Amino acid sequence: MSAPPFRILFVCLGNICRSPAAHAVMQAMVEKADLSQHIQVDSAGTAGWHTGKMPDDRMRRAGQTRGYRLDHPARQFLAADLARHDLILAMDCANRRDILALDPENLFSQKVRLFCEFCTQHEEAEVPDPYYGGPEGFEHVLDLIEDGCRGILQEAKRHLPDGGGS
Repeated sequence: MSAPPFRILFVCLGNICRSPAAHAVMQAMVEKADLSQHIQVDSAGTAGWHTGKMPDDRMRRAGQTRGYRLDHPARQFLAADLARHDLILAMDCANRRDILALDPENLFSQKVRLFCEFCTQHEEAEVPDPYYGGPEGFEHVLDLIEDGCRGILQEAKRHLPDGGGS
């Protein structure tokens, strides 16, 4: 019997820019590493305004130029996600606070981390929301996400039964 997959959830405010981009980048890295059976990736937003909608067109275009497919419809983060996922990555401190507010007994706080903790090439503490800016903001977010996802993949591999070696 095989071990259950390691489940990663990326969370931003509306699930239309940052978290779907991280979802797409991480999914591509997992597939390239041939770990799709062992690592599952998802994304959500702390607010439900965009539930069912596709990611922002500007983020989809920016991702597409780098070879990423952003096709995950937005969904709202649920309290059940705290137990369902092994690693929950908030794009900023406000998202992390909103997630932890759904855990009043503090049962899951150790698995709720800030995305930028995994970046090695960038100094930012939070992934900025590019929604109200221009194209350069989306590119910068993708730079941060690619950096952080490399570290997140290494972290996920450490949790696999064979250390991620196939």
